[in-house]
Amino acid sequence: MRREEGDVLEVCKIVTTTGDVDFVEEESHFTSESAQILIGERMGCNCNLENLKQDINDVQQKMKNIIDVLGRI
Repeated sequence: MRREEGDVLEVCKIVTTTGDVDFVEEESHFTSESAQILIGERMGCNCNLENLKQDINDVQQKMKNIIDVLGRI
């Protein structure tokens, strides 16, 4: 296949948590703006993960409390 000037070869597709889709192209340069976007996405994912871990811990504690109460009956 012959490439024409301006043709883009997709190297990587990045889908952000907001649903935006970005493509990293073979001939493009990774910019500091691109890096900042990815860092922001990563930080958002870390925050979501920490919230999920806390929710899991809360549910596990509630389950232990219920088991303790049932054990006393």
